[in-house]
Amino acid sequence: MKIENSLSAPQHPDAPSQAGLQFTVATEEDFDEIMAMSQHIYGGLDYLPTRYTAWMQETNRTVVLARKQGKVIALESVCVIDDGETMLVEGLRVAPQERGKGVAGELLRFCSQLTKAKYPEVKVTRLTRDDQLGPKDFQKYRLVTKQGILLVRFRAEDLKLRLAQLGPDGNELSPTTTTTTSPPPPPAPPVHLDSAAIHRLYLTTELLWEVLPNVTIVQDWQPFKLLPSNMDILLKKDIDWVVDNVDAPTVASLCTFPFRVPIGEDWYYLNIDMFGKDLPLVRQQYLGHLRRHTATLKGHVMCQMFLDPPLWKPMVEFCRQVLQVELVKEYTEQCVVEADVV
Repeated sequence: MKIENSLSAPQHPDAPSQAGLQFTVATEEDFDEIMAMSQHIYGGLDYLPTRYTAWMQETNRTVVLARKQGKVIALESVCVIDDGETMLVEGLRVAPQERGKGVAGELLRFCSQLTKAKYPEVKVTRLTRDDQLGPKDFQKYRLVTKQGILLVRFRAEDLKLRLAQLGPDGNELSPTTTTTTSPPPPPAPPVHLDSAAIHRLYLTTELLWEVLPNVTIVQDWQPFKLLPSNMDILLKKDIDWVVDNVDAPTVASLCTFPFRVPIGEDWYYLNIDMFGKDLPLVRQQYLGHLRRHTATLKGHVMCQMFLDPPLWKPMVEFCRQVLQVELVKEYTEQCVVEADVV
């Protein structure tokens, strides 16, 4: 399916909106007003300030604004993926004074109608949530997959000192001593994949089908089916692709490069999507990503890892006792849900 370069601004429906809203397609000139509307969202950990400009350049994405009396009061982003069959909804934010008035529902309905009119092949709406799903949610959505969310906080300088004391598997490095026995061989290092290896593992073999949750790449909250068009989207991003073994992978991970967040000066965010159930290999890849991406950082880092839910508790213990970093919140889940577009 060919995706058009842009969508023209939609016309407001003839029927008056219950909330008195007007809808427009966002532009780069709307940035300051959007940031003012969504200030303090996610406790200062908002990703949008660093990604808004890139969103404006994505040909398969439309960002829709809801305005009331001319002022921006809400935003929703729609990205068409999976060969044009899936409408991925993300980035919802509503001004504090307008919450609880049905604005989000009206905006979502408008985005769905707009996308369906432009892309008739769209069959499914997908979104990713981190709140607790209830019975009413499952009347509207099907659960695709879920991962546990592990969020920790640390100073980059402190973590680098701690990592220098640990081996690649997370064990303490002991001083050299005289011994009559040979030390155990070090574990095989994780493998960083280039684009050719990524295509082979994810698209032309079934080696990762049992590793990925429901055969889905969930990268930084975005769920993708294993399709060439989706891989084209992913390979344009700054991501580290890692596996434990290219011939028989047991654990795979994707790590975004650190980006700044508005919680304060010199604050960064690091996202790691971890797939697989082998705890030692998960620890090993986690340490590898931390070593690589904090090596040149100075300041505070919020690191969020998504992983198989049963691994959450042992990884919390590892983070607290071995890495000596702070757990930010208790167990929550990243849930990918979907519904048919009608």
